[in-house]
Amino acid sequence: METFGNCGVLTAIVMLFPGCRLHLMQVDSVQRWMEDLKLMTECECMCVLQAKPISLEEDAQSDVILAGGPGPGDPLQLLLKRGWVISTELRRIGQKLAQDRWARVHSMSVRLTCHARSMVSEYSTGSRSSSQEMGQIEKLLMEKCSELSAITERCLQVENEHVLKSMKACVSETLSTLGQHFGQLLELALTREVQALVRKINASDNIYITESTTGNLFSLTQEGAPLCRIIAKALRTLASICCVEEGVHQLEKVDGVLCLADILTDDSHSEATRAEAAAVVAQVTSPHLPFTQHLGSFLESMEEIVTALIKLCQEASSGEVFLLASAALANITFFDTMACEMLLQLNAIHVLLEACSDKQRVDTPYTRDQIVTILANLSVLEQCASDIIQENGVQLLMGMLSEKPRSGTPAEVAACERVQQKAAVTLARLSRDPEVAREAVRLSCMSRLIELCRSPSERNSSDAVLVACLAALRRLAGVCPEGLQDSDFQQLVQPRLVDSFLLCSNMEESFV
Repeated sequence: METFGNCGVLTAIVMLFPGCRLHLMQVDSVQRWMEDLKLMTECECMCVLQAKPISLEEDAQSDVILAGGPGPGDPLQLLLKRGWVISTELRRIGQKLAQDRWARVHSMSVRLTCHARSMVSEYSTGSRSSSQEMGQIEKLLMEKCSELSAITERCLQVENEHVLKSMKACVSETLSTLGQHFGQLLELALTREVQALVRKINASDNIYITESTTGNLFSLTQEGAPLCRIIAKALRTLASICCVEEGVHQLEKVDGVLCLADILTDDSHSEATRAEAAAVVAQVTSPHLPFTQHLGSFLESMEEIVTALIKLCQEASSGEVFLLASAALANITFFDTMACEMLLQLNAIHVLLEACSDKQRVDTPYTRDQIVTILANLSVLEQCASDIIQENGVQLLMGMLSEKPRSGTPAEVAACERVQQKAAVTLARLSRDPEVAREAVRLSCMSRLIELCRSPSERNSSDAVLVACLAALRRLAGVCPEGLQDSDFQQLVQPRLVDSFLLCSNMEESFV
């Protein structure tokens, strides 16, 4: 029935009930129409219910799930709905197979084939193009659907229990393979659609289109874990885009940082998705980018982001997640000095130093590089020293001075050099506090610093490590000069820093 205007409502009712004109004028026309409409449609509803049985197993649900869904112009949402239906059918077929209800298994297998064919057809029609890989998976999927329908039909004609048992194993294997092909096809199609949204964001010069597309991308994270994994890949793409100035500016225009903050602070998102959001934060706050100082929206959300990143470090289930979260925190400490104060208030030193004893989270020099970067930047604050002492942080820094690469790859060697350099810088800064300096001397930090200065192989001939170690040694010697031999004092402490540097950088290693 069409929708009527206020006058049309009364006219329609009068036409339907010509004998009630006087009475109808005394009540609200819309209210009366609603009351009469209920009585008028009840009979039709009863006829439909009597003619169409209600399934106790709710198998009919998947037949009508697409009713009222998106049109052909929205292939992504249609794909999601079809995917949900097929996933439901696969689960139900498995349940009926376990119960040996072969008639139901066959009928549902036929229906599954129809849904799979519809999904392939609808996506091919609504999508822009189809890759060769998708075509191959579509072919494999439909072949398995036909195989499942054929074998379940044969099972209906078999009465021998032993034969039926062997055929049941075959059906189960076919169903499992079919599910794998379906999962591959769905993830590939969804990935292509999400990538299209990301490309649209990157290519658009219209702020409203970009904002709308970013919102659509964010809303997809609410669709469940499989799609969240795809969104995580999209976020990784976004991190790559933000390595250039135009990408960061576009992110700022559409309040992308606020969107990242929402993802990081929402525990309903998967850890993988939050980790990739942390990777984007790390990218846009990189100290190597000269244009991050204009990220005003980041300053607005910094406390929320820093809190979420510390939580992610604390709860990380893998080294990769911890690395991404700690890298973001390390860059933020360069980005704004307020972040250092926030980290101290959030007990970050305890979280980071505790993680160092967990090999599942901290197991590479790359991760230790991020941790010691944070510690080096925090060490400019006076209150940091007491936290370091309380958490046995000096002993950890001593261990970092001995960081060695497990392999000879240039990247890992460079990471070990950075760990040594920043550990020495942190010690030099913290040794302003006499208590920290005495603890460092007690742990033989001066001996290790001297070794790094005099032995080029210990520091991989790195000049940066040499300068940092000389500075730390001089700071400790100012507090505890008795810890040095005369030759070390005369060569490494007493001269000008540049003279000691030239002496050590030209020093050949002694094997005596």
